[in-house]
Amino acid sequence: MATTAPVSQTTTLHAGDTDEEGAGHVPHSPDYMNLNPAKASAMSSPRAPRVPSTDKPFTKYPGAGTHADPYVVDWDLGDPENPFNWSNRRRWSITFQLAMATFTVSFCSSCYSGGMASMDRELHMSQVVGILGVSLYVLGFGLGPLVFAPLGELYGRRIVFIATGCVFTLFHMGGALGHSATTILVTRALAGIFGSAPLTNAGGALSDMWTPRERGIASSLYGTAPWMGPVIGPIVGGWISETRLGWRFSFWIMFIVAGLNALACIIVTPETFGPVLLRRRARKLMKASEGRVVYISKFDVGRSQSIAHILRRDMGRPFYFLATEPIVLLLAIYIAIAYATLYAFFAAYPIVFQEHRHFSAGEGGLAFLGIGVGNLIGLSFAPVQNRLYWRAMDRHEGRTIPEARLYLPMLGGIVLPISLFWFAWTSDPPVHWIVPVLAGIPFGFSCAIIMQGLTQYLMDTYSIYCASAIASTVVTRSVVAFVFPLISPAMYANLGDSWACSVFAFLALACAPVPFLFYRYGPWVRGKSKYALHDGSLLPAVPPTRKEVEADVEKKGASVTSEKAVD
Repeated sequence: MATTAPVSQTTTLHAGDTDEEGAGHVPHSPDYMNLNPAKASAMSSPRAPRVPSTDKPFTKYPGAGTHADPYVVDWDLGDPENPFNWSNRRRWSITFQLAMATFTVSFCSSCYSGGMASMDRELHMSQVVGILGVSLYVLGFGLGPLVFAPLGELYGRRIVFIATGCVFTLFHMGGALGHSATTILVTRALAGIFGSAPLTNAGGALSDMWTPRERGIASSLYGTAPWMGPVIGPIVGGWISETRLGWRFSFWIMFIVAGLNALACIIVTPETFGPVLLRRRARKLMKASEGRVVYISKFDVGRSQSIAHILRRDMGRPFYFLATEPIVLLLAIYIAIAYATLYAFFAAYPIVFQEHRHFSAGEGGLAFLGIGVGNLIGLSFAPVQNRLYWRAMDRHEGRTIPEARLYLPMLGGIVLPISLFWFAWTSDPPVHWIVPVLAGIPFGFSCAIIMQGLTQYLMDTYSIYCASAIASTVVTRSVVAFVFPLISPAMYANLGDSWACSVFAFLALACAPVPFLFYRYGPWVRGKSKYALHDGSLLPAVPPTRKEVEADVEKKGASVTSEKAVD
C-alpha cells in the first residue's frame, strides 16, 4: 500500500494538537526551512522538489477506509494546495493584507483619541470617561482571541477573519450615530473584541505559509503594524476634529477603513490553516465515495472535534502558559510594558503638547510622527535580523535557533528606557517642542524591534502552540494597556510631566535584561518545558536530491502496481 510522503512541509497546528493538556512534547520534524543553504541545494524551500503530474500518483492513503481504520489524509509531495507550496506572489499578497488588517484594528484604537476633547464637550463626558473609550477598546483585544483562536482552528482562519471583520466594521456606526457616552463606550468595547482576530490569528496564518527561515520580513510587517496604526490614528482624528466635519467623522473614517479591509480579506485571503484544508479534503473524498469509504485528516486522528471541548481547552491554555511557562510570562510582561506605554501616550501627549505647549488637536497629533518614523526605521532593520538568524542556522547545521531572534530585542532593551527618560526630562517648557518629539524616534524604533523579535521568538519556540503563546501576550498587554491610559492623567497631575513619564522608563529599564537572559539561558529553559522546542528534538537533515525523490516515487508507484496485480 502506498503512502503519501509530505516531505515538502511541516504544518503548524496552533492552539493545541492533542486532546490532553501537556500530553507530551511534540518534536519538530526536520524540514527544509531549517536547512543550511549549502546542504539544501535546489531544495532549500518547501516548494521543491515538485513531482511532475505525469509521475505515477499515490492512489491510497494509510488505512483501510473503514470507520475503525479510516484513510489518513496527508499532503502529497509538492501538493499545490499546501500553503507552503503557494507562489511567492500569492503569499506576499496575503501577508500584506494580514498586516493591513492588524494596522486597521490598531488605527481605529487611536483615531478616536484625536477628537476626544470635542466629543467630551459635546456629550458632557469627563476626561476619564473619554479615555475609557480607548481603554475598553484595547481591553477587547485581550478578550476576543480567547474565542476566535480556537474557532479558527475548528472552522478555519478565513471565515473568522471575514465574520469578525464585518461585525467590527458595523460597530463603528455606534460612535458615528450615538448620542450618549454609554452607546459610544459599549460599541467601542465590542469593536475591540471583534477587531482582535488579526492580532493572533494573522500571526498563525503567516506561520501557515512561511517557514522559519523565510518568515522574518513577513513577521516583521505583522509585528510593526500594531505600532504604526496608533501613530497614524491621532494625526487623522486630530485634524478631522478641527474641521467642520467634527469628531463624528472620525468614526465614519474608521467605518470606511474597516469596511475596505473586510472587502480585501474576502477578495485576497484564502484559507491557510493546514489542518482545516486537510479536513476539507477528507470530507470531499468521502462525499465523492458516497460515504462508502472513510477518510480523516491526519491532524484529527484521536482528537475531539467538539466545539465545546476545543473552546474549553484553548481558552484556558493562554492562562496556563502564563502560569507555567517562564518564557511566555516574562515576554508577555515585557511586551505589555512597551505596548501599554504607547497607549499611555494617548493621554500623555495631549497633556504635554496641547495643555502645556498650547498645540491644537491637529498639531498634537503630529507629535506622534516621531514614533512613526522610529517604527519605520525598526522595520527597515528586519533584513539585518534575518541575516543574523540565517548565520546562526548555518552555524548549527540548519537547525532552528530561536535565541537568534533576540539580537535586535537586546538592542531595543537598551534603547527603550533611554528614549523614555529623554522624553520625560525634556517634555516641560522652556525646552523646545522638537526635543520631546524627537525622543519618539528611538521609542518607536525600540518598540518595533522588540515586538518583531519577541513575536518571532515565540513562533520558533512554541511552533504548534505559538497561537496560544501569542494569545498570552495579547491578553497581558491588553489588560495593562487598559490601565495605563486611565492612570496617566492622575500621574501627570500629581507627579508632574517628568516624573510621571519616568515611571514608565523605570518599568522599561526593569524589563531590559529579559532578552539577554533568554539569549543566554533560553535553551535550558526550553529544555524544561513540555511545550517548547527542545534543541535535541530537531536534528539537521540533508534533503534528498530530485533524482532520489523521483526514484522513490517510481518505486512506490511500482509497489502499488504489484499490489493490484496480486489482488
